[in-house]
Amino acid sequence: MVLTSAKRQFLYYKTLGEKAMAQVDDAGLNWQYNEESNSIAVIVKHLWGNMLSRWTDFLTTDGEKPSRQRDAEFQNDWKGRDFIVQKWEEGWKCLFDALDSITDDDLNKIIYIRNEGHTILEAINRQLAHYPYHVGQIVYIARMLNDGKWQSLSIPRNKSNDYNADKFSQEKGIRHFTDSELKK
Repeated sequence: MVLTSAKRQFLYYKTLGEKAMAQVDDAGLNWQYNEESNSIAVIVKHLWGNMLSRWTDFLTTDGEKPSRQRDAEFQNDWKGRDFIVQKWEEGWKCLFDALDSITDDDLNKIIYIRNEGHTILEAINRQLAHYPYHVGQIVYIARMLNDGKWQSLSIPRNKSNDYNADKFSQEKGIRHFTDSELKK
């Protein structure tokens, strides 16, 4: 149950990031507010590096792999939408494959990140805070770049009453991603 819930949350934020990036032109993926700011491409690069490091062989190796070049993740040198999307998908696949390899019974097993022990549940929760933080940055940058043309990813401004009226006109229910959506 916990894993299904975590997968749903990760999938939600993955989808949110994709919808935001879809509203940005190719040049916008590398736009930076200033030299100290991250572009969408840099954020994707950082998420990719983190996901591969944390979730590759996570049961048997430390989550901070010696091969990871974290500082290089913040260089704005990834170009081309296809390449950026490929790396986005690669990182998320690594995460979802790792989550698919465990059961709820494994959640109290200890794994290591930078030589510090965490239960698998703690490691999942750690990334459920980290990844949405960066997806929120992607959404914010995309929204700034689409001044006046932004298609809301949640409830549009001044539409809360309409949204709630629609929701409360429906039968009560639980929103679920399908099994095939969770397998992506």
